[in-house]
Amino acid sequence: MRIKKISVRNFRILQDSTLDFDKDLCLLLGRNNTGKTSFMVLIEKFLKTGDFNFNDFSINLRRKLFAFDEKTDVNELAIQLIMTLEYDENDNLCHLSEFILDLDPDCKIVNLLFECSIKKDKMLEGIKNRGTMPIDKFVTNHIKDYLQKKVYTFSSMEDLKTENRYKLIEKEFKDIEKLIDFEIIHAKRSVASSEEKSATKVLSKLTTDYYNHSNINAPDKFESINALISKMDEELGSRYETFFNNFLANAKEFLSMGNLKVVSNLKAKEIVNDSSEVVYGDATQRLPEHLNGLGHMNILFLLLSIEIKKEAFKANNKDIKLLLIEEPEAHTHPQIQYIFAQKIEDILKEVPNMQTIISTHSPHIVSNHPFENIRYMSLKKGEDGDNIEIKNFYNELSKKYVGEEKEFSFLTQYLSVQSAELFFADKAIFIEGISEGILIDYFSNQYDTKRKLEESKKEEEDAEYKANYIPLSAQNITVIQAGANAKAFRHFIEFLQIPTLIITDIDTVYQKVGAKKTTYPACSVADPECCNTSNATIKYYYGAPEFIYGCSTHITWLENVKNHSQKCISDFVNVSYQCEENGYYPRSFEDAFINVNLTTLKEQQDQLLGLKNKDEIDANDDIYNLTQKIIDKKSDFASSLLYIAYTDKSIEWTAPKYIQEGLEWLQSQC
Repeated sequence: MRIKKISVRNFRILQDSTLDFDKDLCLLLGRNNTGKTSFMVLIEKFLKTGDFNFNDFSINLRRKLFAFDEKTDVNELAIQLIMTLEYDENDNLCHLSEFILDLDPDCKIVNLLFECSIKKDKMLEGIKNRGTMPIDKFVTNHIKDYLQKKVYTFSSMEDLKTENRYKLIEKEFKDIEKLIDFEIIHAKRSVASSEEKSATKVLSKLTTDYYNHSNINAPDKFESINALISKMDEELGSRYETFFNNFLANAKEFLSMGNLKVVSNLKAKEIVNDSSEVVYGDATQRLPEHLNGLGHMNILFLLLSIEIKKEAFKANNKDIKLLLIEEPEAHTHPQIQYIFAQKIEDILKEVPNMQTIISTHSPHIVSNHPFENIRYMSLKKGEDGDNIEIKNFYNELSKKYVGEEKEFSFLTQYLSVQSAELFFADKAIFIEGISEGILIDYFSNQYDTKRKLEESKKEEEDAEYKANYIPLSAQNITVIQAGANAKAFRHFIEFLQIPTLIITDIDTVYQKVGAKKTTYPACSVADPECCNTSNATIKYYYGAPEFIYGCSTHITWLENVKNHSQKCISDFVNVSYQCEENGYYPRSFEDAFINVNLTTLKEQQDQLLGLKNKDEIDANDDIYNLTQKIIDKKSDFASSLLYIAYTDKSIEWTAPKYIQEGLEWLQSQC
C-alpha cells in the first residue's frame, strides 16, 4: 500500500499542482518561491495540526474572495489536498476498507480529499454585520473564523465538481490517523552555534526523546538499564530515610502525618534527561555538544531526528508511512551533503514501505540521486493566473530526447554537482572553450563595471533617473564548462526554462580532396574556400541542412550563420560566436582576443605564457596567421592574461565583441 499521487489546489502559489509518487524517495526541486515549502506545509496542516488563514488562499482567488456573496461557490475557493492511494491483494485492508468505495476487485485505488472550506452562511452573516469595515479588509482579517477542515473519500475527480459533491463520503480524521503515519523534519531546526544564547543541549535532549520513545515501544531492549535503576531505587530509599528524618518528624508533629515518607522513584527518562549528554572528543579533551561546528550539529540533529521518526514508524506500523524532510543541507558544508546524499536512501530503506519526500537546493544531493527520483517545480504563467507545475523530471525529459538517445544518456551521466546547479539557477552560461572558461568571470565583472558607470552617468545627467541595473555578479547564474557537448543540454534547458548563453567558436573549414580521402581542415572565415563549420553546437542550434559540397541551400545557411541572421531553434538559447570587429572576422576566441588586444599583448609579451615563436608577435602578419603561429597552450595563455589583469591595475583587456553582446543578451533576459 502506498501513496501514488498527491494533488494540491488553491493553496498559496499552488493553484493546481500534482506530484506523482511512484518511488520510495522523491527529491522535490525548484528555484526559490516555487512552492516547495508550501507543499509540505499543507500536508502537515491536514495530517498533523495547523490552522488556515487568508494568506493560505491562492492569490488567484482573491478577487472572488473580496466579492463573496450569496452567488459564491465556496467549493471553487476551497483549499484541497488530494491523495490517491494504491493497494494490492497482499495488503491488510483493515483500516483502508473504511475508505474503499469501488467494489470492483480490479480497482485498487482509493481517493482521499482533505479540504479547508468556507462556512458560507456564517461568512455571509459576518459580512452583513461588519459595519463600515470594507469587505476586503473584513475578509482578510476574519476569514479564518469561518473555515472548517473535513476529509472525504470519493471515486472520481468528477465527484469534486459542485454538482457531483453529493457523491463525496465524509470521514473522520481519527480514521485517517489509523491509516496514515506522517512525520516531518523542518529546515528550521533548533540547533545553534556556540555563540548564541540558545546554544543548549539540543542533541542531548533529542537523545532523551529517542530513549524514552524506544523504552515505551520496546522495553525489552532496555531491561538491563531499567534493572539497574530499580537497584538504585532500593539503595537510595534507605539513605533518604536517614537524610529526611528531621523533615518527617516535623511533619508528623505538625500535621499528624505518620505515614509520610520520601522514597526513591527514579525514572529512566529523568536520568537520561539530567545525567546524559552528547559530547565529542576523547576523554582528555572532551567538549560539550554546543561547541561543535554548526554544520556537524545540524547533521547530527538531522540524523538523530530521522532515527526517532523511523522508530515511531516501526512502532506504529500503520499502512501508509510518509516522511517529509525539508532542506537537509541547511548549515552543512558540501562534503557532508555529498555523504548524506549517498547514505540517506539506505537509511530510509530500513523502514518497509516508507515513502519520503526531500526538498532541497543542494546540487550535491541532487547529483547523487538518479533522475527517476526528481520532481521539478516550475512556474507556469496563464491567463487565469500563475500556477506551479510539478514535473516528473525523468519521464517528461526522456520524451523530449526521443531520437537523441545518446545525448540523453550523456546528460543523465553528466549530471555532476556543477550541472546540477542548473536546477536552481535563473540563468546559465555554457562555455565550450578552455580559455573562455578561465576568463568569463573577468569579462562579466568588466561588463558590470561598464554598465554601472553608464547608470551613474545617467543619474548625474537626470536627477529623476533611478538606476535599475542588476549586476551579472549579483544574479543567480550557473556557469557550465560543457566542452563540445552543449547541444546535449537543449531539452534540459528548455525543460527548466533557463535563459542560456552558449559561448563557442565559429570553427570554419574548407574542403581538401586527397588521393584516399577528403578532409576538412581549419581555415579563416574570410577564406574563399571556406565551405562549412565544424562546430556541432552551431550546426545543431541553427538547424544546419545536410552538408553537400557546393549545395546552394547549405551555402546560404553558412552565410546566414556568418552574418548572424540565422534563427536559433530554441527560444531559451543564444549561441554567441565570433563576428566581424576592427575589419576582421575571427575564427576562434584566441583569434578574436588578439584582434582587439594586439597592442597591449605586444607590450606584455614577456609576461605571457602559453606562447611559442614570441618573436613573431611584432610581425606585420594578418591576425589569423599570427594566432596559428604564436598560440601554444591555450589554458596557460588565458591564465597569464588573468594574472596580468589582477596584478597590474593599469592593464585592462578588451573582451571580444561577441562575448560582450552575449553578456548583454543574458542581462536582458527576465
